[in-house]
Amino acid sequence: MAATDITKPIDLQAHAEGTGPLRFRRPEYVDFMPPCNSACPAGENIQAWMAHAQAGDYFEAFQTLMQDCPFPAIMGRVCVKPCETGCNRNHIDETVNIHAVERYIGDEAIKQQWQVRNHVQPTGKRVLVVGAGPGGLSAAYHLAKMGHTVEIYEAGSHPGGLLWTGVPEYRLPKTILDAEIDRIVKMGVKIRLNYKVHDVQGQMKDGNFDAVYLSIGAQIIRKESFEHDASVYITDAFSFFNDSKTNTSPYLHKKVVVYGGGKLALYLSRIIKRFGSEVSVYFPGDKKMMPAYDYETEDALAEGVDVQLFRSISKIADKVITLEKMKVEKGKAVGTGEFETVEADVLINANKQEADTGFLRSVSGIVTNDDGTIAINAERMTGCEGIFAGGDMLPGENRSSTIAVGHGKKAAKYIDGYLNRAAYQKPDKHPTAGFRKLHMWYKTDAPQKEQDKLAPAIAVKSFDEVNAGFSEAEARFEAQRCLSCGNCFECDGCFGACPEDAIIKLGKGNRYKFNFDACTGCGVCYEQCPCHAIEMIPEPVNSTINVQ
Repeated sequence: MAATDITKPIDLQAHAEGTGPLRFRRPEYVDFMPPCNSACPAGENIQAWMAHAQAGDYFEAFQTLMQDCPFPAIMGRVCVKPCETGCNRNHIDETVNIHAVERYIGDEAIKQQWQVRNHVQPTGKRVLVVGAGPGGLSAAYHLAKMGHTVEIYEAGSHPGGLLWTGVPEYRLPKTILDAEIDRIVKMGVKIRLNYKVHDVQGQMKDGNFDAVYLSIGAQIIRKESFEHDASVYITDAFSFFNDSKTNTSPYLHKKVVVYGGGKLALYLSRIIKRFGSEVSVYFPGDKKMMPAYDYETEDALAEGVDVQLFRSISKIADKVITLEKMKVEKGKAVGTGEFETVEADVLINANKQEADTGFLRSVSGIVTNDDGTIAINAERMTGCEGIFAGGDMLPGENRSSTIAVGHGKKAAKYIDGYLNRAAYQKPDKHPTAGFRKLHMWYKTDAPQKEQDKLAPAIAVKSFDEVNAGFSEAEARFEAQRCLSCGNCFECDGCFGACPEDAIIKLGKGNRYKFNFDACTGCGVCYEQCPCHAIEMIPEPVNSTINVQ
């Protein structure tokens, strides 16, 4: 019999109901992909850990989370949360506040010092990871869970990559970052700091490594080509981050211009506000071209940052920055020939981030693009045998910590397959359970619990964390707003609705099964399943039906 397309529900009105021995279709329990899971770049099984949180079992929620993402407390703060954009509750009221529940679980794990359940025999294989950012740490974590010996070489003085250098304390406290990195170190991953790799193949040979994962963050700002004198202090985003840790005087009580439209530019602007300075952000494109998410821009505006679109720097002279007014044509920002000027003491360039991949140009087989990104194949491997790559080094994707974490996890699976000489086969993805598939027969009114936030006027006076975490009661309430889209949560809707008593309960956690000797194919169970975990499929050819 040919496979049934379960993505196309049977039209119940097109068939007689209560067909008795002439049953044309039968119900079948199915598992669809929840839209939140489908949208998560890190591939988290959100619905599964949310179910544990609903029951108040946060330890199991943590263990389930850690199967995919080693940083729940970090990602609960910095993730751009595409899962919430996909959440089906958006069609009812508001998304489940997924990241806030994840943060609660992560914070509780740190508080309780929970460790990851993992019992695996060492494989004897050695993997070098270049870069201790979120992508490199993620790959190292997953490879260690598989039993491989992992060492990370990091050019900086502290692990974390852009999470350390580019995310301010008001968004991600360093104590949280360190705690989740320390958990990975306790699993046996070694991190070598202040060590920049120049010859990756040489390092691979000298360290007797069987494979390499490259995950170098985009910590270079491409220089802008405009004329300037020395009247304005000009620096770039990452120089600012490094310098301001020990010397804030160049930025205190000044007129500062930040050039760029990504979250990095907005982070910078909000830091500058905390230095008591006047700050403006200029970006050449329109709002659609601006890499930062709307909520990041809104937070900056609320704190008094001036954000201006359609402005490109033309020249700097006598403490005056000349800006050309821009327009967008065919998706690109182009000049209009109109200009305006602003006074400034400091210019911080935060536009066009790139990864420092120049050292790879001499490696045979690795293709490096003009912007520093490199090419990989479907198995995440570069053109050089045994060298894999991910994160900010790859073209064609929006850069984020969550994407880097997902890349690290995917790469670990392919690296493991490479080391075991058994290529990793990506499993088929279940169809997504969209809102139209749901049959909501019960009341779902439950307004989202928002996180408390510092008032902007208070927030700019310190580097205290702006967004507060949930209490246990708040986290549990929010978890219970989850609709369990596409997967049975044992609500007994089908069991109670079946007129023929054809549904058998198998006990908590084991769901149900159908007694097809009693089932008439009427479809009532299908209509009563709120999460669309039941599909009506054509009756198998030549099936034996003995309806009582």
